[in-house]
Amino acid sequence: MTLVRVDRRQALATLAASLLAPVTVRAAESDPSMKPPSALYLQARTVLANGREIRTARVTLDLPRLAENGNSVTLKIDVASPMTAADHVRTIHILSEQNPIATIGRFHLTPRAGRAFVSTSVRLATTQNVHAIAEMSDGSLWEAQAESVVLIAACIDGG
Repeated sequence: MTLVRVDRRQALATLAASLLAPVTVRAAESDPSMKPPSALYLQARTVLANGREIRTARVTLDLPRLAENGNSVTLKIDVASPMTAADHVRTIHILSEQNPIATIGRFHLTPRAGRAFVSTSVRLATTQNVHAIAEMSDGSLWEAQAESVVLIAACIDGG
């Protein structure tokens, strides 16, 4: 019988590789083109826009690229705004492309907030894009979006 001697670093590297392998396989298995946005999302976006153009700038959405559990995914939204009475963020909307309810968050702000920043946790049904849309005091809409790969799905039903 031959004994193989393995040092601690080699053992830890092997253990880490074996634990990370399923995550890598699941992420690779997810369809890179993803499902198209749901009809509920498109309807919510149309109602929110109300004929206005939604531009991409001014909004930063920090969402983890990989979410182990869709039941609680932390996200942060920061909007570039002076937050004065003449120029401020009125509302920040969070929309989900695949959840059974498209609008998953709405925050109303005033100039007294001082900074247009929110941090919250949301539920994500599956791998999808999340959109943060800021409605400004002048009525303009600004957006950022980010994709999160969800390993364990949440909110499977609409209830």
